[in-house]
Amino acid sequence: MSVDTNVPVQQSDRQRGVNFGWSLGMVLRRWQEHVEETLKNLPHGSRGYHILAVVVHEDVPTQKALATRLVIDRSVLTYVIDDLEAAGLIARQLDPRDRRARRIVATEQGRQVLADAEQRVAHAEDHVLRGLPAEQRAAFREAAEHAAEAIASASPETDPCLAVSSVLEQSGANPSGTR
Repeated sequence: MSVDTNVPVQQSDRQRGVNFGWSLGMVLRRWQEHVEETLKNLPHGSRGYHILAVVVHEDVPTQKALATRLVIDRSVLTYVIDDLEAAGLIARQLDPRDRRARRIVATEQGRQVLADAEQRVAHAEDHVLRGLPAEQRAAFREAAEHAAEAIASASPETDPCLAVSSVLEQSGANPSGTR
């Protein structure tokens, strides 16, 4: 990966000693603390939430495709799916186009649980970003989503779960619900 060192840096950022990594780390750590607490009753916390959200909102045809989309090791994904299935939130179904493959589908209960969780997560995110006016919160979320999608497209092997764990381990936090 190459870094363009010819991009100008805002002088005010240098004077304050603020850097992008520190800023992202602070937001990420606070997000992890609040969201994991919010999702403590969902199997595997935020990881289970992300899986359930993709299953509900995207057309991911197989368990393998789900692992690829979320950049989760397939062996880890299997045990999370086992627990989500045991909780009645998802089901594995034979793929009618390939009987060797399994589709992961949300149950009605899973859709309801996700709708409630999405509201609670949005509230937790608003709490994390409460220092920003509402329009800046929306812009921040949108910009972060676009940046993440661009990174995922350019480097699909980047594991966001490892990035979160790394930041939390460096800060001494306990990333509950994650591996």
